[in-house]
Amino acid sequence: MALPSSLLPMKIQNKSQRPPSMYRGRFAPSPSGLLHFGSLIAALASFLDARHQQGTWLVRIEDIDPPREQSGASRAILKTLEAFGLHWDESVLYQSEQSQVYEEVLAYLIEKKLSYYCQCTRAEIKAVGGTYQGHCKDFHHSNNNCATRLINDSATFEYSDLIQSQIYCDQNLAQEDFTLVRKDGLYAYQLAVVVDDIFQNITHVIRGCDLIQPTARQISFYRILNCTTPQYGHVPLAITEEGYKLSKQNKAPVIDINNPQPALIAALQFLGQKPPALLTTCSVDELIKWAIKNWAIDKIPKKQQIVPNN
Repeated sequence: MALPSSLLPMKIQNKSQRPPSMYRGRFAPSPSGLLHFGSLIAALASFLDARHQQGTWLVRIEDIDPPREQSGASRAILKTLEAFGLHWDESVLYQSEQSQVYEEVLAYLIEKKLSYYCQCTRAEIKAVGGTYQGHCKDFHHSNNNCATRLINDSATFEYSDLIQSQIYCDQNLAQEDFTLVRKDGLYAYQLAVVVDDIFQNITHVIRGCDLIQPTARQISFYRILNCTTPQYGHVPLAITEEGYKLSKQNKAPVIDINNPQPALIAALQFLGQKPPALLTTCSVDELIKWAIKNWAIDKIPKKQQIVPNN
């Protein structure tokens, strides 16, 4: 059984119509809440890196976890991006519409004996140290009240990051047979993000440092699928004065779409781009135009930064 055909059309199209060096980036928020300042930092860095290199920038909505999703959040996220001048190319991809692609990849992995079904609970895994030890690999369970795990025989322990330089990964986490489908039948993040990045022929992924360690798993998955890995760059996290990461879970304040300029300037400063004072009176389009022209990824600081409480 060959690599699922659902992963081939865009790759073939790109190979025949675009030079191999063409940049394709993306921003992939989940609709579990509205965008906050931390989200803006990641979106802006991804957008500017793509535009500065005359590349394509896509938006993908990661709506594969309905219990965590907030009604109307997807529309609000897209409206916010537009208000901040972050206009995407091509149609928005919704992961909830990608089930057929995921199922073809899962069938491929089962056929090639690259995955298996697992009955272990979180409590059982926690009891043996918190890292799954491959307990069910040789039991040949049926797909009945089971998770699906990848046989991670191409574990990645280090990789080169565009922003953070060389990354050394937690070996226990990196070599774990990680979950592709949860016991409740929902697709796991690692499956969806890799499959969709392949499907959309993503070449560059600029995102937050909270995903530095999971990137090792994604690189392993690419290798198992025999697909080209994107270049990864991880921007520092914005944290509160109390030491918490700005996130939807921590109820970070929503950014103001009616007055986007101050947050844009603050995000540029956070990213080390040093916008001049005269930009404070400019329009969003003028701000974005300056930021694209003057973008310098090597100026992004490596460490997390404190954002004062509102």
